[in-house]
Order: sequence, then structure tokens, then C-alpha cells
Amino acid sequence: MQAGNAHYRLAKDLPSTIPIFPLEGALLLPGGRMPLNIFEPRYLQMVDEAVAGSRLIGVIQPRLDGALREDGEPELCNVGCAGRIIAFSETGDGRYLISLQGVFRFRIAHELTVKTPFRQAKPAPFLADLDDDPAANEIDRPALLKAFRAYLQANDLEADWESVSRAENAMLVNALSMMAPYGPAEKQALLEAADLKTRAETLIAITEMALARENEDFGSSLQ
Repeated sequence: MQAGNAHYRLAKDLPSTIPIFPLEGALLLPGGRMPLNIFEPRYLQMVDEAVAGSRLIGVIQPRLDGALREDGEPELCNVGCAGRIIAFSETGDGRYLISLQGVFRFRIAHELTVKTPFRQAKPAPFLADLDDDPAANEIDRPALLKAFRAYLQANDLEADWESVSRAENAMLVNALSMMAPYGPAEKQALLEAADLKTRAETLIAITEMALARENEDFGSSLQ
């Protein structure tokens, strides 16, 4: 896995601790890119320290049931994705604009007791994410594109089909998963999919269910 100027091949290439950025409804996947507008003081400090260190930040959703810790901070989902800061700029009004490239998914092995205003954890990385996924060749690309096209048509949306047609399977599945306008539970299911083939099948199923619901709602409105 290459992200920016860095290559991640083995467990020893990964940091033992990472800062944690809880972000509801966000989906970062290995190889994918996520733009972020950072403005909270604690997360400005998080970016400063990440840029000075490993450049990696762990993006993870708050737990789907909304549970909170005693200090009022959210409990977290089981799985997140670490991304490397590959672009960084200051806005002049106190904000940072950054771009993360996903490197590896992780489970939180242990959340640390820290003095920083942002949370930190020891990640248990999904090391398979550092290699090419052999399941990429097993993806039903026509079915994926059919579902995606139907969703766009149903919602009067457009896509750059020339770029879509050129995209490799892994990039296509992860890009469509990240841009899909689904809720936190669906995003988490896509993140936790075992491999690219399973993620593609999950995305197709979620899209078909969304289309079915829209058709039912449309039918009900005519009655």
C-alpha cells in the first residue's frame, strides 16, 4: 500500500498508536481519499501532532446506538480506518483543509489514557489491507454498475462514466462505497466487509433495497 510518499508493506511499517477522529456517517477505505475541514481546536492540535509524526489518523464512527462514556464522549464502533495526511493547507481563518488517503482498517485494541484533548488508541490493523485484494478479480462488475446506474437515474444524478469505465475494480468498489449517500449503519457494513467481493455484494444489496424503498414510497404517494 502506498499513500503519498509512504509505503506500508508490513506490520513494522505501522505506528503502535494513532490519534482517533470520531466522525459519524464517514467512510474511509484503504486507497480511498477523504477531504476534511478541521476547525475544532482539539482536532487542529491532532492534525499538528499527526503531521509532525506518522501522519496517520484513525477515522471511526461513534457507536451506532449512540452510547456515551461517563465523560460524555461517544463510545466507538469496533472498526475504523487509518488514513495518511497526503495534503494539508491553512485557510487563514484558523482552519485546516486536509486530505486523507486510507491505508488500513483497524480494531481498537486498547484506548489510551492521554493528556491530549483528542483520543488515542493502539490499533489492531487488518494487515491484509496492505496488499492487493485477490477478491478484486471476482467482483461482479456489470451488476455493480447496473445498480449504481439505476440509483443515479432514480435520483436524477449524473456520473463521469468515462472515469468509471476506466477505474480498476478495487478503486471502483471503494469509491462507490465512499460516495454512496447511505446512513451510518450501511457505511459501517461496507467498512467491515471481509473483502472487496463482499463489499461489492453489500453495496449492490444496499442499493437495491434503497431503490425498492423509493419505489414503494412513490407507489404509496400515488394512492
